[in-house]
Parts: sequence; structure tokens; C-alpha cells
Amino acid sequence: MFEKLEKYQLVLFALILAFGLFFTTKYAVNSLSREGISVTGSAYEIVKSDSGRLSIDINTQAKTKAAAYQIMKKQMPVVIKYLTDKGIENIEVKNYNGYYSYKYNQATGNYTNEVDYFKLSQPLEITSNDVNKIKEISLDIQSLLDQGIDINVRQTSYFYSKLSDLKVKLLEAATDDAKQRADAMLKATHNKVGKIQSVKMGVFQITEVDSTSVSDMGINDTSTIDKKVTAVANVVFKITR
Repeated sequence: MFEKLEKYQLVLFALILAFGLFFTTKYAVNSLSREGISVTGSAYEIVKSDSGRLSIDINTQAKTKAAAYQIMKKQMPVVIKYLTDKGIENIEVKNYNGYYSYKYNQATGNYTNEVDYFKLSQPLEITSNDVNKIKEISLDIQSLLDQGIDINVRQTSYFYSKLSDLKVKLLEAATDDAKQRADAMLKATHNKVGKIQSVKMGVFQITEVDSTSVSDMGINDTSTIDKKVTAVANVVFKITR
């Protein structure tokens, strides 16, 4: 009788052990399948700006404000003609600004109340879809100095109008790049990349073509015609067997 009891106990223990192994194995597999792999993918494209903006100042100086303004009235048509001859149609004349400069007394080391001259600055802003023309003018407009016109180039900016569509395209490519990287990482473990669990879009970097600069806030370069637009996607994939 004791022998039979021992046999029953052994059988019962074996069954308990088998069920324990089964559930342990099942849990391990389920746990693995619920695990995710986090991968960062990136994609970029080189684009050419399709519009440009040039900001310049015409500067005049005279003993009085009225005299400085009269000089400006004579110089403005010359500058406008120069721009229109270059094929520029969109010219915006901004509000002028100016200031009085007072004479300096070297003996006392102080400025006096006597006006030395009035400085007048007239901003102009030109825009064009011909970015090469904008660049050409920004480099050549200083030639008006030969005609006695004081020109100051303040800023040259270039823009790409299809940026929104490009961002969508690059995000898709960055996500695909993340999947390829995850595939390569899991290949040695004999696991596979499953469904996406989460996606986090990184900031876009719009930089010069050869630039390696990045910023947590993103970069938006407007100083160059050719730009590199880079997208980053942080993706978590489910791991499957």
C-alpha cells in the first residue's frame, strides 16, 4: 500500500512539474512577444530653394534731415531702375529711419548740442522665385557705390515652399529606416520585428548641405540656396518569434 502511495505521489509530482514548466515556458514566450525594441531612424533629402528675399538699405547723410531726404529722393530711382533692369518686379519700400549725430568736443570730452549731420536709412525688400538672380544682385548691388550711392546688404534669405510635403515623405522614409535597423539588430537573436508600438517624431534639421550641425530645437537655415532636410523618427517595434 505504501508503495502504491509513493507511486501516486511521484506521478502527482511529475504532473505538477510538467504543468509548471508549461506555464513557465508559455509566460516566457508571451513576455518576449510583449517586449519592444526602440530604434532611431533617419532620412534626408537635398533640395533647392525656390524663392529668395533680399533686404537692403540706402543710406544718405547731410547737415539737415530735409537735405538728407532730398539726396534719398534722387538716389531711390537709380536703385529701383537697377533692380528692374535685373528683372526684379517685387520691390517693397519700407518705412525709413534716421537719427541726428551731434558734434563732439574733444577739449571737454563731451558731445555738444550742435548737430553734426542727419543720417537717413531707407530699407528696401525684394523677392523673386529666381534664387540665382537674388544671389547675383546681393553680390553685385554694391557696384552702385561707384555712382555715389551708399548701399548696405542687410540679409539674403532663401526658402523652399514644398517643405510640408517633404516632411511627410521623410518621416515615412525615417520610419522605414528604423525598421531596417531593427531587422538587422534582431537577426542574430532569431527574432523578428513586429508591429509598431509607438512612434515619436524628432525635430527637423534644415541645414547647409555639408553641415553636421543638429539642435534639440531644430535648425532652419535660410542662408543657402541648396539645403539638406533631415527627419528623425524614434520607433518602438514589438518583438516576435
